[in-house]
Amino acid sequence: MNVRPGVVAGDDGSPDAATAGPRRRPMTADQYVQGVLSGDRTLLARAVTLIESNAAAHQELAQEVLTALLPRRQASIRVGITGVPGAGKSTFIEALGGQLTAAGHKVAVLAVDPSSSVTGGSILGDKTRMEKLAADPGAFIRPSPTGGTLGGVARKTRESIVLFEAAGYDVILVETVGVGQSEIQVRSMVDFFLLMLLAGAGDELQGIKKGVVEIADAIVINKADGAGRLAALAARSEFERVLHYLRPNTPGWTTVAHACSALEGEGVADIWQVVQDFAAATRQSGAFADRRAEQEECWLEELVYEGLRTQFAHHTGVAGMRGQLAKQVARGEILATAAARRLLDIFSRPPVSPK
Repeated sequence: MNVRPGVVAGDDGSPDAATAGPRRRPMTADQYVQGVLSGDRTLLARAVTLIESNAAAHQELAQEVLTALLPRRQASIRVGITGVPGAGKSTFIEALGGQLTAAGHKVAVLAVDPSSSVTGGSILGDKTRMEKLAADPGAFIRPSPTGGTLGGVARKTRESIVLFEAAGYDVILVETVGVGQSEIQVRSMVDFFLLMLLAGAGDELQGIKKGVVEIADAIVINKADGAGRLAALAARSEFERVLHYLRPNTPGWTTVAHACSALEGEGVADIWQVVQDFAAATRQSGAFADRRAEQEECWLEELVYEGLRTQFAHHTGVAGMRGQLAKQVARGEILATAAARRLLDIFSRPPVSPK
């Protein structure tokens, strides 16, 4: 398989791609660790595929690899990028990524796409639109795994970030492809959160809930070029007025609206300067470290809840009663709260030892 410099191997999403194939022998945890630390792009791709696998054996090996790499992570800035479809996120990421690699940065691009299990992974289309960045040896583009649940996708994205930081990528761009809860998930794993919008689409919020605006550290009105330039500047002014009445998401930082043209590259460098100013200000105030610590605690809680959901779903007693109780609830024969209590009671009972 021919792989362009910026496109990872193993992007077929195969759960066992990390060890499958006639030319791929099973690797030890140390081989994965050394491969990631040495900057070997092929082994880094295989390591990401390993942690994306849901196979129990792969997960055990992945945790060993991640544990070894955790203290070897290098300093980075994690930037989340969200926005309505058509806002030009892919064009912006390619423009920004190209400028960053030209300046000597190593850039990793990840995507959180909870709809991928239904659509087949729309980020693959984004990759084809980021051809220049995909061919850049200083960049690494990775589609999100089709985990079927947002929690699973978010967990694997967090673990991928560990790999990339250990491999020396100092700028991590996390794009949210889906809408709704995915923005909250991305906010919980990045330092700086960027909301990208368009002008001239009627309602300036364009379906973006107020809550998403409130969690943004900067708002960018894209496509400020040609006939759309004046509309973009007007939209920026409108959002500046709106932001004046909202409480900043990050203590000590004032969220401001900006305009840019990702297509022409105009204003993109200014947005990166905003990110740098944010990092400098929050590191000095301690808010940067506080957010990272809170995110690690949030990650712990998510893993616990995910583990409990998995155990609950596979519990023999619960599985035997769940369908029956669901039918009774649907027929109105029993309250959902009562059915839930019965299932939780079954789940919490100690296992019966065989006589």
